Amino acid sequence: MNGVDEVDTADRYKSFALEQAHGGSAIYQMLSESIAADADFIRLLDELPSIKRQPNLLFGAVRFLDGPITTFETFKNWTLENWEQVSAAMQVRLTQTNEVARCATLLPLLARIKGPLALLEVGASAGLCLYPDKYQYQYGEVRVGDPNSPLVLNCKISGSVPIPDQLPEVVWRGGIDLNPLDLANPDDYRWLESLIWPDQPERLDHFRMAASIVQADPPNLVKGDLNQDLLTLVEEVPTDATLVIFHSAVLAYLSQDLRTSFANVVRELPGHWISNEGPRVFPSFAQGLKERPAGSPARFLMALDEQPIAWTGPHGQCLEWLAN
Repeated sequence: MNGVDEVDTADRYKSFALEQAHGGSAIYQMLSESIAADADFIRLLDELPSIKRQPNLLFGAVRFLDGPITTFETFKNWTLENWEQVSAAMQVRLTQTNEVARCATLLPLLARIKGPLALLEVGASAGLCLYPDKYQYQYGEVRVGDPNSPLVLNCKISGSVPIPDQLPEVVWRGGIDLNPLDLANPDDYRWLESLIWPDQPERLDHFRMAASIVQADPPNLVKGDLNQDLLTLVEEVPTDATLVIFHSAVLAYLSQDLRTSFANVVRELPGHWISNEGPRVFPSFAQGLKERPAGSPARFLMALDEQPIAWTGPHGQCLEWLAN
């Protein structure tokens, strides 16, 4: 898998501060803005491949190594002093934030698809999002989901969200990832914790509860490239189940040519395709939609079989339904 197109590093951190961290993490917004203006930091980051300069990857690596993040001065001093370890972690790790709350935005759409369902996640990380039928969900005043689940995911809704009255029947779960993570591996578990934004403790609680559920019944995760190895995993899907291929915050890390190749393969497969990505990943999906106001919180566009369905919060915190 190739990386994203070359982007100016300072601009990348400015953009992250404004479009992603703003309103979500005051700590990461402060650090990103400071890094963007710091020539020493930019020089070091520019020595890494473009795909390895991502803010989330840097912050995750520092936290994985127990580095300080409370002020930019302490963050910079510690990171530069320990740059060999930090950069080594960034080289071998990936931004594999396994945000289980995205299931809250996925569930209403899955419940509308005729089952039983075979869920195949591209960029599955540790597979937490392959279990939408194992969690509880709070949509306004309505709670749905598995009443025995310890995990309740809150999702703010707007528009005509079709809140399901029953969970989808999932009979098969599989995922593909360049580097699947094993929740039984202490380093993998700790890495996933390190990727959760520090001023969002509820997300950390969600991760730990979901991890306990997944560990009790691990999914079928395979190591592979989404363009080269997807069809091999598809062959394992039961013939009497409806295939649903889905992904969230994955294809932004591919070049446009690789995104196009992926789309060409998936649209020819039986079943359905759910894309939950930034609107720039597949611009054609957003054609005809009203542009979001400048400075508004970051949103993904969720599409079913290339048709826009909803704006979603990147961490599953909200769902703005577009479809009838």
